[in-house]
Amino acid sequence: MTIQEYKEHIASGQPVIAGSEAHQLMHWASREAQKITVKLNNEYHEPEEIRALLSELWGFDVPEHVGMFPPFNTDFGKNTVVGDRTFINAGCKFQDQGGIHIGCDCLIGHNATLCTINHAQDPDRRGDMEFRPICIEDKVWLGANVTVLPGVTIGEGAIVAAGAVVTKDVAPRTIVGGVPAKFIKKIEKE
Repeated sequence: MTIQEYKEHIASGQPVIAGSEAHQLMHWASREAQKITVKLNNEYHEPEEIRALLSELWGFDVPEHVGMFPPFNTDFGKNTVVGDRTFINAGCKFQDQGGIHIGCDCLIGHNATLCTINHAQDPDRRGDMEFRPICIEDKVWLGANVTVLPGVTIGEGAIVAAGAVVTKDVAPRTIVGGVPAKFIKKIEKE
C-alpha cells in the first residue's frame, strides 16, 4: 500500500483493522516520522532548515513563511497540510493519520494536540481504528494546550481559548473555550 492508497482508504471512511496492510503502513510512516522529528527536535535549526525538515516529514513543499518552534511530534506525518504564514509553537502534537488541514495565517499555540483517531469501543477490537479529519480554516488562533478531536472543523478567524477541548465544529469568527469547548462570543471587527 502506498501513502496515496492509504489516504484514499481513510478518505473513504473505512476503518483500519489492526494488523492490516494499512495498519502496517501506519507503523512504517511512524518510524519515518520519528527519524525526522528526532533531527528537528534535538538540535538548533534556522527557519529554512525547519521548513526543509517539515517538507520531508509532510511530503510537500512547505510554504516559505510557515514557522515553527520545536519540539514538535507527530505519529504519522504524511497526512498534514499547512498553509502559508501559519506558525506552530513549541510542544505541539499532530496525530494526522486521519488528515489535518491547517489554512493560511493561523497561530497554533504551545502544546496544541490535534487528534484524528478513535479506537474501536469493543474491547475485543480495540486495536481497530476509525479516522476523521481535522480542518482548521484560515486565520484561526488555537491557544496553548488546546486539544482538537477527530472530525472537527474550526471556522475562519475563530479563536479557541487556552486549555479548551474542541469536540464539535466551531463557527467562523467566534471564540470558544472550556471542556468541552463552548461558544463564548462572536468576534466583531475593530
